[in-house]
Amino acid sequence: MNRLFAWMAWIGVPVSVIGGFLHWPTVLMFGLYCLTIIALASYMGRATESLAIVAGPRIGGLLNATFGNAVELIISIFALQAGLVDVVLASLTGSVLGNLLLVAGLSFFVGGLKYKRQEFNIYDARHNAGLLTFAIFVAFVIPEVFTMQMDGGERLALSVGISIIMILLYIAALYFRLVTHRGVYQHKSDEAEEHEEPEWGKGKATAILALATLAVAYLSERLVHTFETVAESFGWSDLFIGIIIVAIVGNAAEHASAVMMAYKNKMNVAVEIAVGSTLQIAMFVAPVLVLVSLLFPEKMPLVFSLPELVAMAASVLLMIVLSNDGDTNWFEGATLLAAYIIMGIGFYLL
Repeated sequence: MNRLFAWMAWIGVPVSVIGGFLHWPTVLMFGLYCLTIIALASYMGRATESLAIVAGPRIGGLLNATFGNAVELIISIFALQAGLVDVVLASLTGSVLGNLLLVAGLSFFVGGLKYKRQEFNIYDARHNAGLLTFAIFVAFVIPEVFTMQMDGGERLALSVGISIIMILLYIAALYFRLVTHRGVYQHKSDEAEEHEEPEWGKGKATAILALATLAVAYLSERLVHTFETVAESFGWSDLFIGIIIVAIVGNAAEHASAVMMAYKNKMNVAVEIAVGSTLQIAMFVAPVLVLVSLLFPEKMPLVFSLPELVAMAASVLLMIVLSNDGDTNWFEGATLLAAYIIMGIGFYLL
């Protein structure tokens, strides 16, 4: 499989560049960009696995979420520059749904097919549950209630204030987990993990991760320009493109890495990727995009539509209920995947 992805990446990147310059058919380029990004995501996954072995599961998961979400951040900035605020908000919603339902669901399902019961750090699960509740309910749902009777300027002012608070709290959460309380809530499953030799050294893994991220960012930026034509060809709405297509392609790195880790019974890393990426999207990427939008003519208040808010809230509640006990199985994975498919159908039909 690694050899297949290698061929896809080495061939896909130059062919994508050539096709872009020669103006090949847009639908063809859309498929080519998607496949190449997925291939590059496998390199990011292998590099992250090597770093996780060297640096530990928490930092490994954080690195993967950071590099993966850098792609989404770049896509969204280009979309904001083009005035596509609704697509950006939809893609943020799609990232939350994709990570909590699709990525976590696939991880639990694939890992559960190989192992009847998989454990992960219960203290991390409870800590993440509190942050997820804050990020979605307090920072996303409550502002929607307050902004119902506000004008555009007041909405934007509230969104900027919330964004600054969320960024500060996210930094505080990282400091809490990685500095002041590092190792305080160590779980026996962490200690029992077998020692492995990383595929690549720290320097090589970091270089590969950085180069792959740059390539994915370039291809993702080109991918954005194909959405309008592809939407017209397949009859997709902007909401569906943002929630399903942009979110899946923009987070391909986390998708591949989390499932790979779960298959190897490294559930601490898999959960950290899925949930950690969601928290980073909600508490860092979304607020940063609100602040960045101030530089463009079209500003982006942190106000989502009712279907988006209900879907995100339901995803958070379902994930908390299923993960709060610190273990999982394939049926819980199937439940998360079923929820994702139901919501996907709903957004497709809107």
